[in-house]
Amino acid sequence: MSGTLSSLNTALSALRYNRVAMDVASHNIANVATEGYNRRRVDGESMGAPVVPARWSTYEGAGSGVRTSSIVRMNDVLLDNRARTEHSSLSYLQLRATALARMESGVGEPGDSGVSAAMADFRSSWQDLANDPGGNAARGQVLARAESLAGALAAQAANVSAEMTTQRLTLQGSVAEVNTVATELAATNRAIATAALDGVDVSDLADTRDVLGLRLAELTGGVGLLQPDGTMDVSVAGVALVSGSTAGTLRIATGVTASGGPDGSPVTFAIDHGATSTTLTADVRGKAGASADLLNTTLPAYAAGLGAVARDLADTVNAGHAAGYDLDGTTGAAFFSYDPADPAATLTVAVTARQVAASSLPGGVLDGSNADVIGTAGSAEAAYQRLVNGFGTEVASAQRLVRTQSLLTTQVDSAREQLSGVNLDEETVAMLTAQRAYEAAARVMSVMDSVLDTLINRTGIG
Repeated sequence: MSGTLSSLNTALSALRYNRVAMDVASHNIANVATEGYNRRRVDGESMGAPVVPARWSTYEGAGSGVRTSSIVRMNDVLLDNRARTEHSSLSYLQLRATALARMESGVGEPGDSGVSAAMADFRSSWQDLANDPGGNAARGQVLARAESLAGALAAQAANVSAEMTTQRLTLQGSVAEVNTVATELAATNRAIATAALDGVDVSDLADTRDVLGLRLAELTGGVGLLQPDGTMDVSVAGVALVSGSTAGTLRIATGVTASGGPDGSPVTFAIDHGATSTTLTADVRGKAGASADLLNTTLPAYAAGLGAVARDLADTVNAGHAAGYDLDGTTGAAFFSYDPADPAATLTVAVTARQVAASSLPGGVLDGSNADVIGTAGSAEAAYQRLVNGFGTEVASAQRLVRTQSLLTTQVDSAREQLSGVNLDEETVAMLTAQRAYEAAARVMSVMDSVLDTLINRTGIG
């Protein structure tokens, strides 16, 4: 009798186990498109015969069935760490490459409307004036070409300034998102710790935890460290941002005002935990780090180079112009004026057509030799070409690095997907297998029911 009842219990355990297997497969299929979902797998273990049989037992079975030992979340901690690292680098490079490409389109070189073309036209106008020093049209052309050149330089300076504004606003948005995600991660950590103490499955919470950790890595290069209780601590530039259920606040310490303007200092960061504030001394990566590097190094360097070109051009032309004489025989005044703090944006023409000093001879003599000298003097064109070529090389390098990093990131994501991703074919097979096993166990119970009915109701003394 005990053997018959044991068979029923064994079949019942199979029903329970395979029901769980079908539930897990169904859950996997339902989340096939869920971001950050890691597929689950049911692990079972055999239930052996009792170590100490009951007092009057005559148990002769081979075991007591099967039970669910665990529902395993399919992930690899090392792969997850690698993914956070590669995604951080990719986010950094992508933002940088996008900003540089936007800048390059504003430079407009080579092209008919760029600074190079304006410089060539400006030089050419002086040559035309040298051939016709008394012509009003030639003098007007010099001024028109000079104003066009100043406008082209100002347009580029405005393009750089606009990109700086864009990056400051982008940085503020990134920092705001960092703090939101950090708060969510701290709340998730709290839920994981509580659920684990209660013996509740935390797989879904772990998925959320990993998604949030990955996003912090993309935004800041934050390093996530799993704790024994399943929570994740995150540090940015070596300083703790999230520790258990506590989240700090990332703050732009210098470089950007609350309204998104510059404060005249390089961009730096700090992390606040209550009244304690820690300045980050190491480099921040991810999107926030890319914006900071653009604001601190790349964009100011180009602006300075463009300003140097404008200053060189103006000083060279002004020196040549001062050595000549205008139509009234007066020594040439400064041709260009500019603000030394921002030469490219403020370059303007400071003379009238009659004041253009084309002559090298005093007394109002119609001579164009000074115009000829001005038209061939200076190295502003060469300096500008070096600036543009260097920037073009930087843009090409950034784009090449993005392509390389994209391949690395894709490889890591593919490896994670192979392990953690839901394959509908596999899940269908798993569900069908569990279904067949469930049906077989149900059949066992049906047979045992028939046997018991025979024993109880159909046997006896006839």
